[in-house]
Amino acid sequence: MIDLVFCGNEKVFDGILTALLSIAMRDPSKDAYRVTVLTMDLTRRKPDYTPISDRLCAFLDKVLKTYNPESSVRKVDVTDLYEEHLGHGPNENTYVSPYALLRLLIDLVPGFDHRVLYLDVDLFFNRDIHLLYDYPIDRVEYAAANDHYGKFLINPRYINSGVILFNLDRCRETNLLGKARQMVATKKLMFPDQSAIYKCTTRKKLLPPKYNDQKFLHKKSTIVRHFSKRLFWLPYPHTANIKQWMVDDVHRIFRYHAWDDVYEEYFRLKAEYEKGE
Repeated sequence: MIDLVFCGNEKVFDGILTALLSIAMRDPSKDAYRVTVLTMDLTRRKPDYTPISDRLCAFLDKVLKTYNPESSVRKVDVTDLYEEHLGHGPNENTYVSPYALLRLLIDLVPGFDHRVLYLDVDLFFNRDIHLLYDYPIDRVEYAAANDHYGKFLINPRYINSGVILFNLDRCRETNLLGKARQMVATKKLMFPDQSAIYKCTTRKKLLPPKYNDQKFLHKKSTIVRHFSKRLFWLPYPHTANIKQWMVDDVHRIFRYHAWDDVYEEYFRLKAEYEKGE
């Protein structure tokens, strides 16, 4: 059983669906997945900050079960935990969504085994998930790859928190996430959860870029292509935030066709979901 964690509200539907399809369709073992979606009600900040719906999670659960009937998707509302540990903190009103902070609560959520793979919703798996999930992490708190820009601008060992393989036993021993929560609750940070995890780490495994490639797709080596915001030099220097569900842009700008089979299934399932409304 593979434990996966995503965070967000109703707006993460396209991301989670496409990410899960890429995982299931690139896994030759057809393993079972136990997917947890951490969500919360934060309408005190914005009216659309509502929890992900039961209907959406049920639909994702049905999709995953077509690949392995033992797979499951569960929704965990962590509103109370968020308010207790992170609510009204100095990082709640940054440009980063407060839902990104929910990954700092993973050790407080029951039902996980020893290793848990946290994933941002804006990514595709290009190869078998076991290449990442089975990575040895017995002596570290987690394994993660460099942040593509942070390794130049902040520190050569600065991590990207969009793909983290946690050793929860070790994290609880060192109180990694507890210390990170305390930092986020009391200190203003440019990249709140990411910097807090990095600064509070006792011991980590720094993964090669292929495990979380934030800029390129190398068809034979890239395991995860993370569609984070990136810098383009032409026709003039600018940034763009192209996500994997922006199919026309992925085809036109990146010229990626490696996931056309995933897109075909995505369009079919999205139409099915919307028809049900």
